[in-house]
Amino acid sequence: MSDIDKVQLKTFEEHKKLDDNGNEFWYARELMVLLGYERWANFEKVVVKARVSIENAQQDVNYCIRDVERAIITGKNTRSTIKDFMLNRYACYIIAQNGDPRKEEIALAQSYFAYQTRKQELAESFDELSEDSKRLAIRRELIYHNKSLAEAANEAGVITPKQYAYFQNSGYRGLYGGLDAKDIHSRKGLKKSQKILDHMGSTELAANLFRATQTDEKLRREKIYGVNAACNTHFAVGKKVRQTIAELGGTMPEDLPTPDRSIAQIEREQNKKIKE
Repeated sequence: MSDIDKVQLKTFEEHKKLDDNGNEFWYARELMVLLGYERWANFEKVVVKARVSIENAQQDVNYCIRDVERAIITGKNTRSTIKDFMLNRYACYIIAQNGDPRKEEIALAQSYFAYQTRKQELAESFDELSEDSKRLAIRRELIYHNKSLAEAANEAGVITPKQYAYFQNSGYRGLYGGLDAKDIHSRKGLKKSQKILDHMGSTELAANLFRATQTDEKLRREKIYGVNAACNTHFAVGKKVRQTIAELGGTMPEDLPTPDRSIAQIEREQNKKIKE
């Protein structure tokens, strides 16, 4: 494994910079090395593809990717200028999505920037919400995305209930360090009729939402087919999310506290208040 292969997720954070207004950004030429590219011409093509993707998403391309010229010191202390780009976090994520999927560095970057982007989105919209409201919002989003994930798995050849149960457990085992749904259920001390997703805090739910959305996208994007291939993909994504949490210094999902009240209890209380 090369030195670049050994670059840990925290390296992406270490290369982050701030502009005069305090906005975070990454230089494209530095990101290029972290993503395993050796030639600027090849990486510049990926940036061009990312511009198109950002435009199609109806985002402000000039805000996400800014053209700049940087002064550098070449041989014999000669000053020169090079073309570069200042990239915000969203642009880095899109670039990673458009990068060469065969590169291990690309997979690592996809995990890091997707996780951080999702975390930032949740923080911006949920800052003023209570923990109960956060749990309800993420749980409802998980219901929608789990349906989409089930459809993607079905298209990949996961057909029978037994196959789907194995597929779901593959994702849990990756994210929870080998624990499957039954193990998590037992660890939380739940009754047989209780659902584990209804007894998770917002942080644990967010990790599972990330696992579900990224597996869904990967199955569809790479047109993965076969029960074993789909299960391996779900496990790998779960494991990558776990790795990301570890690299960022977060608490492993199985070690997060179980809330005193279930999602159902919170919903009943809210409905009661509405009626009053």
